[in-house]
Amino acid sequence: MALTNKQKQFLKQQAHSLKPVVLLGANGLTEGVIAEIDGALEHHELIKVKVPEEDRELRKQIMQTIVRETQAEEVQVIGKVQILYRPAQEPSLKLPRG
Repeated sequence: MALTNKQKQFLKQQAHSLKPVVLLGANGLTEGVIAEIDGALEHHELIKVKVPEEDRELRKQIMQTIVRETQAEEVQVIGKVQILYRPAQEPSLKLPRG
């Protein structure tokens, strides 16, 4: 599912007031962290994940892995915070049409 620019703008507005739901710790990206992100997406649909890695390339790789493993859409990355969206079985967010 690819998001249109209009849908991304809408999701950015919705995510503005959100706090990061998942914060990667010293162990980095583990199966447990992926499961936590997956559960948060199922429950909230739109979440922020904080990746406190200093190395930009490694941080980018971690974020790409999160997107791949959770099958979520990356809405935006601001510094070390990634905004993810994945519709739930019964979506609560109504996206605008393309």
